[in-house]
Amino acid sequence: MTPRAGDLAVAPRSGPLVGLRVVEFTGIGPGPHCAMLLADLGAEVVRIDRKGGNGWPNPVVDRGRTTRILDLRTDEGREAALALCDDTDVVIEGFRPGVMERLGLGPDIMLGRNPRLVYGRMTGWGQDGPRATTAGHDINYIALTGALAAIGAPGQRSVPPLNLVGDFGGGSLFLAFGIMAALWERERSGLGQVVDAAIVDGVSSLMATFAGLIPSERITLDKSRNPLAGTAPYYRTYLCADGREVSVGAIEPQFWAEMLRLLGIETDDPAAMRDEARWGETTLLLERTFASRTRDEWSAVFAGSDACVTPVLTFAEAMSDQHLLDRKTYLGADGSRTPAPAPRFSRTPGGIDDTV
Repeated sequence: MTPRAGDLAVAPRSGPLVGLRVVEFTGIGPGPHCAMLLADLGAEVVRIDRKGGNGWPNPVVDRGRTTRILDLRTDEGREAALALCDDTDVVIEGFRPGVMERLGLGPDIMLGRNPRLVYGRMTGWGQDGPRATTAGHDINYIALTGALAAIGAPGQRSVPPLNLVGDFGGGSLFLAFGIMAALWERERSGLGQVVDAAIVDGVSSLMATFAGLIPSERITLDKSRNPLAGTAPYYRTYLCADGREVSVGAIEPQFWAEMLRLLGIETDDPAAMRDEARWGETTLLLERTFASRTRDEWSAVFAGSDACVTPVLTFAEAMSDQHLLDRKTYLGADGSRTPAPAPRFSRTPGGIDDTV
């Protein structure tokens, strides 16, 4: 394949998953993202789509596949889909429970024909339980797990963190992990199995740190007292003179002291300023201080330091950040950058195949 002009790195199909065959039944959100992750690392992904697509065409998330248009409501379409799945390693589907079974494409039928198949099912609520067949979205799933209640300012409504925590953090990443685990087990047993990836399960797993520390009172999910929720002066954002923001993550005492030094705040007892009883007054002091300069001026002050202060960039700005440019975190020319495959591998790096 010949790289396009301006591309930083566009590789032919490569990566640790070269040789893995995946069939993706088209959907939206976490299912396509999981398929993108596999394709980026070398898997051969065939998408079974409906005429007109899924309604959310996305040149980044949809990359690295070939597409077959099939009408699964017809015998011809179902047989064509089954034939594809007879000769594949992984199936990804994200329909409500029971839909694939009604189409004659459920795991019992597919595993009966292809016992080595790993059948990945991506849903919000899971394949069973009282909510399993009801509609929902990311915000509903993270609400039920306790994650949403912990996000936002004290005394104010909870704020959904885009759909990063549910759809992608607790959804597509756990589906991909489950698929890889099932493939590893298949090396010993020779048999495939069903991977039931429910967003509520994945997000609950993401909450494991809090579940383990709350009983000992090492941490709380009370928004007014949780040091990671944006209330503590050492872990939050601050507005600058130009209306832009900086992020502060000076959790450890030595980083906190370094931040105060670079801010020009003199104190004989930096630790006392971090005390929960003084969060309010310390926050006011830092708000006034950060408001005295622009975001980029503060970025220059903290550059190269261990103060854990970084600018809050827009998505467009992030694609031009020097650190991300040096790491080639985004590929392509200005105006058409795309996230690079992740994670990275020393011997078998992934790549973006734009020939399919």
